Amino acid sequence: MKFLQTITAAAFLAIGAASAQAQTWAIDPSHTEIGFNVTHLVISEVHGEFTDFQGSLTSSSEDFQDASIEFTAKVGSINTGDEKRDGHLKSPDFFDVANHPDLTFKSTSFKKVGDKTYKLTGDLTIKGVTKSVTLDATYRGTVTDPWGNTKSGFKIMGGIDRQDFGLTWTASTAAGELVVGNEIEFDISVELNKQQG
Repeated sequence: MKFLQTITAAAFLAIGAASAQAQTWAIDPSHTEIGFNVTHLVISEVHGEFTDFQGSLTSSSEDFQDASIEFTAKVGSINTGDEKRDGHLKSPDFFDVANHPDLTFKSTSFKKVGDKTYKLTGDLTIKGVTKSVTLDATYRGTVTDPWGNTKSGFKIMGGIDRQDFGLTWTASTAAGELVVGNEIEFDISVELNKQQG
């Protein structure tokens, strides 16, 4: 009986130690950009970003292997530098912000594939449609800022077909070229703050 109690106690201690090692990092919105690009008339690109967002990363590994990542952006914060275009993007033709105010992402895996490179896979939900996507992530390092805060940075890139998520509005030129491309390229720069306690 004492042996069984000892083994049980050791198991609980091991679980507690593993849990204690898990560290949470929060996105620093002041030093993070959630950007995207889409072609216009095939000959140029429109750049945009979401300005209202939050997210976190939890990992028990020094190199973030198998980290768990969650992210939410308010679609109404979309900004492409043109108020009329932003209004159209918020309409039912595209994001339908009134009925689907949030864009969300929840990781299913974060695998290290190189010295500083990872494959980030997760469930992306846009306009009520959820699909698995895989993005490329590059680790930029971890530093301590002048105020003693621990910071880590990642560059994340990848693409989706907007029509897969119900963003199906389209128009063509006289020559048959798409006014708005179907491929959306993400260009994301993330700075994370290590949470205390």
